[in-house]
Order: sequence, then structure tokens, then C-alpha cells
Amino acid sequence: MIEYEARGAVHSGLSGLEAAQDMTPPRGKRAETANSERQSMTLPKGVATPLASALDKRGYETLTPVQEAVLAEEFAGRDALVSARTGSGKTVAFGLAVAPDILGGEDRFGRPEAPLALAIAPTRELAMQVARELEWLYGEAGAVIATCVGGMDVRNERRALERGSHIVVGTPGRLRDHISRDNLDLSNLRAVVLDEADEMLDLGFREDLEFILEASPDERRTLMFSATVPKGIAGLAKNYQRDALRITTASDEKQHSDIEYRALLCANPDRENAILNTLRYYDAETAIVFCSTRAAVAHLTARFSNRGFPAVSLSGELTQNERSHALQAMRDGRARVCIATDVAARGIDLPSLELVVHADLPTNAETLKHRSGRTGRAGRKGVSALIVPMGARRKAERLLSNAGIKAEWANPPSAESILKRDDERLLDDAQLGVPVDESESEMVASLIEKHGAEQIAAAYIRQFRATRFAPEDIQDVPVTPQKGPRERRESTFESKPPRAREDFEESIWFSLSVGRKQNAEPRWLIPMLCRHGNISKRDIGAIRMQQVETFVEIHASSVDGFMAALGPQMTIEGSLRVTKLDGTPDLSAPPKRDNPDNAGKKPDWKKKPFNKDGERRGFNAKPEGKPSKKFADKPGGKPAGKGGKPDWKKKPKKFD
Repeated sequence: MIEYEARGAVHSGLSGLEAAQDMTPPRGKRAETANSERQSMTLPKGVATPLASALDKRGYETLTPVQEAVLAEEFAGRDALVSARTGSGKTVAFGLAVAPDILGGEDRFGRPEAPLALAIAPTRELAMQVARELEWLYGEAGAVIATCVGGMDVRNERRALERGSHIVVGTPGRLRDHISRDNLDLSNLRAVVLDEADEMLDLGFREDLEFILEASPDERRTLMFSATVPKGIAGLAKNYQRDALRITTASDEKQHSDIEYRALLCANPDRENAILNTLRYYDAETAIVFCSTRAAVAHLTARFSNRGFPAVSLSGELTQNERSHALQAMRDGRARVCIATDVAARGIDLPSLELVVHADLPTNAETLKHRSGRTGRAGRKGVSALIVPMGARRKAERLLSNAGIKAEWANPPSAESILKRDDERLLDDAQLGVPVDESESEMVASLIEKHGAEQIAAAYIRQFRATRFAPEDIQDVPVTPQKGPRERRESTFESKPPRAREDFEESIWFSLSVGRKQNAEPRWLIPMLCRHGNISKRDIGAIRMQQVETFVEIHASSVDGFMAALGPQMTIEGSLRVTKLDGTPDLSAPPKRDNPDNAGKKPDWKKKPFNKDGERRGFNAKPEGKPSKKFADKPGGKPAGKGGKPDWKKKPKKFD
């Protein structure tokens, strides 16, 4: 396998593909100049005229690195393993790559018969997306494209295959089913494309892929596109590709460069309110909220609906028809927010996606990048906001560190900032800059005459604000500068000495609803208080453990932040109650008992703490009474010591 790295524009006689610093994103930079300037984009001679025309009409000025790499002379007619991130324009890239094979030097396709090209995608949504991209790319060439995806009517797919097609796009399982039923004829196949090959292996489609490739002609061309190249992909390429070219786009080095990462720190009870306020503040044309479970998706969807917020949900329990309707609602503007799980959102390309909200933190760095990669595409800027409750801050810091991402730490948008942002949007409304039309002038004059300009402006403001729900009130929690694990450990436990006892003259006592009876220990209470209360070990003074409660002393300077982090409910992990005391706890009071029948009774100690001489027994004091017997005092025993053993009577051996 020959390897080279695609780093920029492809030049004639290309050997290394040098980098271009201002490379455009996935779909190419949208044309903002005149048509004469836009047509200045030059393509290699091998690109068919209909495809060049489609790119021009689509508004392409330049191609992305992966698109330019597949048009290089070294790439022509060869198998290839292309490593490029999601959103880098891979669909258009392999559409351009296989064009010489399936068009055969012509500008238009002939009569559709058995398919000439096969594109395989891991999910239904991604397969449909690939089909839509190929439709506009090959539209002027007269291509007939058929889709074979799970969840759709198999009878309609069979009839489409019988009528003939030039390109078939499908998912592995459904394609294998059609091949097994002799509905799909691969005898004329010239090219096979595996899109998001790494995801297909992760989803367990390896056996299906091997079946499809085995059923394909040996002289076919095989192209694999993958975000990463694990061992499974490398093995698949070795078995089913010949003299493959390895292409790695350097655009991965600038992955997520168009994404602004923000970690929004909030009190634990304010998590859902933080999600709502984030959506209100950015007011994105399209946004997606990621949850970890289907139950969380259903819960948030219901809450959004109750607030009158246009939202749809995507999860594994939905049927294909329901998922298609949800995505269509996002595309045509009937819904602005999609609430989804990780599995359901794989490969989804939503238009104008400006905001990604992580309602639940991702489990690993790869998932974080995958989620965030839904935005910051096609030259647009995007925002990836992580909702971080106080108790999950350490986890979020580790996650960002493992992903190599620097995020701006802040509080979620407050109600005041959201209302201020609304006013700014109102003043910048594009409709206010549109000149008054002749057909409107008479009505405008009538309104001003009857109600006055001030009343009309007030009505416009009220109408504008009525379309937006009121923001939530969120507590302010202290946001300290982010530190690395080592720096945090050193600053918290090593570099700063413990507070002297006199420093705790100004302190507040708190009561925790846990004690010795619940096996409470300072070694796990202290880290829990630091984690959930946003304090350090230095801020904790004395700890007095009782039977069913524990008293903790907190330095006065940290009390406000401690209470804000716990939230209005003053609970830790949902069950441990924290109560602020007015003064110093009465540690001389008898311990609390759960049994009311024993209330007021003295403890029934079996052993008195004093001996008969009035002296307090120590831990090593021996009880009075009979002296302890030594082993040597036993009848028949030998003096204790080295080698001293009891004189046991020997029993005679038995002989058979």
C-alpha cells in the first residue's frame, strides 16, 4: 500500500500535495462573487462536464483537501483507503473519484440496467444523505440512483432495482438481503465505496461487508473512506483491495477549528435550566442536544414541548418513518432543536447546525469530537456547549484534556443576559431595514395616524417577545480557572498548607444527614464535600461524627460558594441533606436514636468505665477476676516455651 498525505490543493505532477493554509470546508465556500469570478475555479481535465457544471451551480469556489486528493493523477483507477474526518466533503469526493469508471469517458449515462457503482453507509440517515448528494452531483449526467436501506418498503426497492439504476446506495444488511434474493445484480459493478467504514465495523457489519465484497466482480475498484484506520479497517483493506493508495488529509490537524468550545458550570439542580437558557441565548437556526439515554431524550423532549419550544427527538426506539419525519421537520424549519442519543445521531448532517449542547457529558474523547463535529461545517462557525454540574467538573476537565480541547469555562447564560440579547436581535431585525413598499404605505400611514408610532413600536416588541419563552433563573456558582490534574492536585493538597486552627475563628457549622450508623468516614466525606461544594480541603475545619449525623466546620470565606454549589435543595447526590447551623453544635447532647421507645433512657453499658479503685480503665487494662491460665498450668502439660509440646499419649499403630 502506497501512502501519501493530502495537505492542500492538488497541482499537476503532484507528488506531495503541499498545504494551503486557508483551505475551505466541506461543501466548498459558497460563492459571494459574480458568476464570472466563480467560474474561475479550475478542475482537472478528467472531470466530466456535467459534474463540473453541478459543482459550479452548487456554489463551489474551491475544493476541500480530500476532494482534491481523489482527483490527483496518482489516484486514477486505483483502489484507495482515504482517512478523512466527518464533514470533510467525502461524499462529493468519492462521487468525483468513481465518475471516470462509471461514465466511461462520456458526459451522460446510458440506459439504466444493472448498477455500475455501489455506495455503502452504516446508517439509514447517512445512506439517504449520500443519495441526495449524489443526485445533485450526477443530476445533469442523467444518473438513476436507487436506495436500499433498512426500515423502508422492500417491495418498492425491489421494483426500483428491476427497472434498472446506475448507482445504488444502501446499508449493509439490506444490500446483503437483496443480493441473497437475487434482486441486486452486481455483474456490471465497476466501483464499490465504503463510507464511514470504521463505524460500520463498530456496528457489527463486518460479515455483511465481506459478503457484499465477495459477491462483487474481482476487477471492481474498491474505495474505503474512514475517519480513523483501526486494525479492522486495515485488515479489510488488505483482503479486498489491490495495490491500494493510502490518503490522509491534513485537515484533521485543524479538526474542529471552526468550533467554539464552552464548558458551562452550574449548580447540580440547575442542569436542565442551563440547557434551556443556552438554547435561548444562542437562538441558533438549528441545534442538537445530546443525551446519554433514551429516557433522558424523552424527558427533555416533553419539557421542551411544555415550554412551547419546537423540538423533535431521535432515539433507537423510534421507527424509520418517525425518524425520517423528525429529520424532515428540522430541514424545513418546523423544528429548531433535535434531542438525540449518540447512536441515533451518527452520520446526521443537519442544515445550518450552529449549536451542539451536551446535556449529558460524553463517555470519552472520541464521542465528544463526534458530537461536536455535527457543527462547524461548510465554512460556518459553531458552538459546542458542555453542561457541567458542579459534581461533574473533574470528569469534564479530564474529558477535555484527553480530547486535547481547550474550552472556555463560564456560567450558563443568565436571564438578564438572554433578555439583553433578545433586545439586540430586535434592533438588528432585517425587516426593519426593508424600505416601505407602495402597497404598504397607505396602511402604514393609517396605523401611525390612529395609534401613533410609539404604540406601534410597543406592539411590535410585544409580538417579538411572545414568540420566545421566558428564560430560567439560574444560580451563580464560582468559576475558577481551569487547572490540569497535576496542578489541581498540587494546589489543593500539597502546595497550600492546612489552615491553622486560629484561621477558623470565623466559620460556619453544617450538619450532614449521615453518621457512624451509615458507616460514614472523613476519608470519603471530605472528597465528596470538595467535589460537590466547590471547596478545597483547606476550607474544611473540624469534623464531628455522631451516630446518625455529622457536623462539619466550613471556613466563612467559602460558605457562600459552598451553598451556591449545593443548590437550593442543599443536597448531595440526591439523598444526603446538608443543613446550615446557626451556631456551634451541642456535642455534649446524647446521640440520636431511631427507636422512640428508648428515648430518655440511659445507655445500658455492660462494662463500667471505672474500676473499683476509681481509676479509669485504659485500652490495655485487663479485666479483674480470675487470672489468665497459661498453657503450662494445664494438667499433663509441659512448660511453655521453645519446643514445649503437650505430652499426648501415642496410639498404637494398626496393622492389617
